[in-house]
Amino acid sequence: MDDVLPPPAAKPEPFTAPSTAALMVSEDVSAWSKAILEKLNYGVGKNAIAASDHDWFVATALAVRDRIVERWIDSTTETYKQERKRVYYLSLEFLIGRLLFDALTNLGMTDLTRDALRTLGVDLAKLRRVEPDAALGNGGLGRLAACFMESMATLSIAAYGYGIRYENGLFHQAITDGWQREFPETWLMDGNPWEFPRPEVAYEIGFGGRVSAHTDDHGELRHSWEPGERVQAVAYDTPVTGWRGKHVNTLRLWSARSVDPLCLDAFNQGDYVGAMADSMRAQSISKVLYPSDETPAGQELRLRQEYFFASASLQDLLGRHMRQYGEFYSLPKKVAIQLNDTHPSIAVAEMMRLLVDLHQIPWNDAWRITTGVFSYTNHTLLPEALETWPVPLMERMLPRLMQIIYLINAEHLLRVQAEGTPENQWSGLSLIDENSGRRVRMGHLAFVGSHHVNGVSALHTELMRSTVFHDFNQLFPGRIVNKTNGITFRRWLFEANQPLTSLLVDVLGERVMDDPMALEGLASHVGDAGLRDRFSLAKRSAKVALAKLVRERLNIKLNPDALFDVQIKRIHEYKRQLLNILETIALYDAIRAQPTGNWIPRVKIFAGKAAASYHNAKLIIKLANDVARMINSDPTVRGLLKVVFLPNYNVSLAEMIIPAADLSEQISTAGMEASGTGNMKLALNGALTIGTLDGANVEIKEHVGDENIFIFGLTAQEVVARRQQGISGEATIQGSPMLRDVIRAIDSGVFSPSDPGRFRSLVDILTHNDFFLVTADFVDYEATQRKVDTLWRDRNAWVKASMINTAKMGWFSSDRAISEYAAEIWRATPVSSG
Repeated sequence: MDDVLPPPAAKPEPFTAPSTAALMVSEDVSAWSKAILEKLNYGVGKNAIAASDHDWFVATALAVRDRIVERWIDSTTETYKQERKRVYYLSLEFLIGRLLFDALTNLGMTDLTRDALRTLGVDLAKLRRVEPDAALGNGGLGRLAACFMESMATLSIAAYGYGIRYENGLFHQAITDGWQREFPETWLMDGNPWEFPRPEVAYEIGFGGRVSAHTDDHGELRHSWEPGERVQAVAYDTPVTGWRGKHVNTLRLWSARSVDPLCLDAFNQGDYVGAMADSMRAQSISKVLYPSDETPAGQELRLRQEYFFASASLQDLLGRHMRQYGEFYSLPKKVAIQLNDTHPSIAVAEMMRLLVDLHQIPWNDAWRITTGVFSYTNHTLLPEALETWPVPLMERMLPRLMQIIYLINAEHLLRVQAEGTPENQWSGLSLIDENSGRRVRMGHLAFVGSHHVNGVSALHTELMRSTVFHDFNQLFPGRIVNKTNGITFRRWLFEANQPLTSLLVDVLGERVMDDPMALEGLASHVGDAGLRDRFSLAKRSAKVALAKLVRERLNIKLNPDALFDVQIKRIHEYKRQLLNILETIALYDAIRAQPTGNWIPRVKIFAGKAAASYHNAKLIIKLANDVARMINSDPTVRGLLKVVFLPNYNVSLAEMIIPAADLSEQISTAGMEASGTGNMKLALNGALTIGTLDGANVEIKEHVGDENIFIFGLTAQEVVARRQQGISGEATIQGSPMLRDVIRAIDSGVFSPSDPGRFRSLVDILTHNDFFLVTADFVDYEATQRKVDTLWRDRNAWVKASMINTAKMGWFSSDRAISEYAAEIWRATPVSSG
């Protein structure tokens, strides 16, 4: 491998602000307002009198985009001129959120734009609310990709993000009578002013058909795939601006269209629907993120999506490399491809197909090139995330790819045998699972085809080495490395929490805007009573804003002086929203039983989507809403406890909730959360974490100190031991009167009087099949929540702990994470300013 990889690169230098002359803020208010008005007139086709808030948003976005484009072109030109290594980040999700304030913040143009719009009679805050969230992701995976793209631009690492331009996203979540309902996202309905359609950048993607073999003029056996179906992948580009506009990278998303948009013969014969069938089938590829795979058609669509964007991306980057360098043997020195989780793993086999079949590179050379460019990030140890595909489906949909996978596997297993690996491990190392109906193990393919495989927290990486990739770790020692996740502070502090940002600049100076580690200085000020008051006021202002939003959307009145206890994440049994709900019911019972107790006011805030086909997760959402309905309407609680489920969780909603949070619920079953990034965002904004020793909670604990975090529950090792003993929760439930009463209340229909058996399946799981060990951790969790109460009553102690959490989060910047990837995995160096 060393013969195709360049030597390790030095870590990119910490970001330093460019001089004022380098910033893109040279315009005065009058000139900038004129530029926006011109875009309204000539870009939107409206005058100021007729313009709606959305028209003004588009005009402002187009004006800002113009300022980005010059820097974008300069960055691309310098990348070519300096022949810098490019990073290609392949991800099925990019949860970029709204982009107007993101661009304005990174360009230093927020105040200028606010003042310019004010002269035009327009409120910038209104425009911020008008912009829809880009529906390009679901949760942490997509948000991490967005943070990483922003940090690569900030650090001047030449990069492309590759994904799919989902027309209707995952889904728009509505809550009807407590039940989740799914509707299409319509974020593109009014257009997207940030993107540039590239109709000239289109690639054919094949499916099905047959493979033929022939001997070329040199006596070499060659294979030719003749697809039975072809679709086109068309590029749409969005510029990604780094901090202070120093460098701009590209997010290239693929939209699917039919090679022939209309079967004219069928149309002219009156079969109007049939005439559009091929077009509709092609377009379905880029309609929806994560279509349900409960049906064979759903499984096929998911595979089509993954191959579609992987093939288009590889064709695109290979074409770019060939145009610049004229050959492919230098690819490992000039290209790094990062697979963000297992979804793009088919790219390993597709790269081999393109190099061997289309470009006539010998197999062994092609494999050295392939393993020299790919690296793979594993984000979870859950079986459903380590995708497998039925061999018959692969043979039918991607026949040439399946042949290549067979050959990769054969050579891989020859190495396995040559290394003296015990025979009883061979089947576990094979890329084909022969024990479950013959399935291709995509995680195995990604591992074998990559020069580095990384986990995303120290604990997760160790578990990768000791569990799911144990045998691979022995076969390829040193290939598994750790790169703990990070978050961009520009989005999650500077944009989301301007009052706290202003405080930090006042206390620590402007350096804190450019160096995340400068936050450390806040720790020396926790003894300043006046500063603690200011810190508390910044938190309270965020809570007042969130309370206003909750009142507007749910008609629930919140007390901003209550403890805001927040669990915001994808709804999944391992994330254990159910544990939080059980403790909420126990607290409700205790408040009613002891009305004179020294209770602190608390607001439980939930948000998150359940996969459309995930019945148990949707039932947990219903339970949360049923519990909320009863508690919020019970006068005996006297406002001491409120429960809120905010629908349609997305980036913009997170930007409202996170600054307002006092307590961050990170309570997954230990060993099951790879890292988490919500824990980092919440702690950065001063929330204290209550959590298990799981994912990045372990590293957060190391940074903030034991006294500034609430840890409870079984460790990852104890979880394994407990499961080996059995996963029935019956004895645990009977051993805890509090838990027993809670379970009985749910089971008897206290929270669902119109349908008493509604939650019986959840009760059965907790009682007889508690794989996620909710009952096992309940007693410790409930006791730890009472420790939270105790600290909350000591306001000075709480605020000090909150300030320490903010101060110690500098290491969790995505700039640090990207610096490590660039130096130790990608071996990429920054582009120098032109």
